Amino acid sequence: MTASAVVSLLAPAKLNISLRVYGKRPDGYHHLRSVMVPVTLYDEVTVERLPAGIEVVSDVAGIPTGEENSCYRAAVRFLDWAGEEGGVRVRIRKRIPAESGLGGGSSDAAATLKGLAVLTGKAPSPSTLREMAAGIGADVPFFTLGVPALAEGIGDRLTPVDWNVPFFALIVKPSFGLPTSEGYARLGREPGGPPEEAAVPSFRGWEDVLSAVGNDFEVSWESEHPEIGAIREELLAAGARAAALTGSGSAVYGLFSRWGDACRAGDELAKGEGRRRFIVRNI
Repeated sequence: MTASAVVSLLAPAKLNISLRVYGKRPDGYHHLRSVMVPVTLYDEVTVERLPAGIEVVSDVAGIPTGEENSCYRAAVRFLDWAGEEGGVRVRIRKRIPAESGLGGGSSDAAATLKGLAVLTGKAPSPSTLREMAAGIGADVPFFTLGVPALAEGIGDRLTPVDWNVPFFALIVKPSFGLPTSEGYARLGREPGGPPEEAAVPSFRGWEDVLSAVGNDFEVSWESEHPEIGAIREELLAAGARAAALTGSGSAVYGLFSRWGDACRAGDELAKGEGRRRFIVRNI
């Protein structure tokens, strides 16, 4: 593979069509079962060579750019694996809101790994790439896969699902973000093992989607942030076929069969101070 000097990639957001949280593991993580679908809301991640060191630059204020940044950690892991002595700069153009449950930071990290493979000309095997990704964050392996998938374990056990339901989604991000760690703490799950094995779902029609939609984190936030439930009800009243929180929040999405219906719903949900709205389709 020929190395490049600069590589730019689009990093998509995701929606959790379903998200169930089970017992807490000894390592502090929780057992999960979730169906995740990538959608057409993107950050742009550019990686370029430096003589030495790792730099992360973002066009949005407040995004951490040091070792706490997932792209920084991705660069460290990849360069160590590749045996590269030079450095890298990662530039992030943000469109996916932070603390929204849309997976922006994880997707950016996966894009960094993929970009570095092109930049250096050294491509890890799919299993090695997933192992790197899992060491960065629970959702990062999903974004290395890039297709609808069932995520189990802590989100790192991935099985592609049969998805044959085109949809449009209106995503509504309220003015506040929600920290993932607090969402888990509010769930109050006791230590426990994984759920019983179940068949990998398939989505051949809307009835399969509608029966799957749901998110355990909605209960976490209902008392402190009633706007989440209110947005969900507004989406349903505006014609969404289903609506739910994504990830640990704070963004809520509604699913529609037609683009025009999603646009009309977006106009109806324009009220609400500080809300951001995005209309996307599944990838």
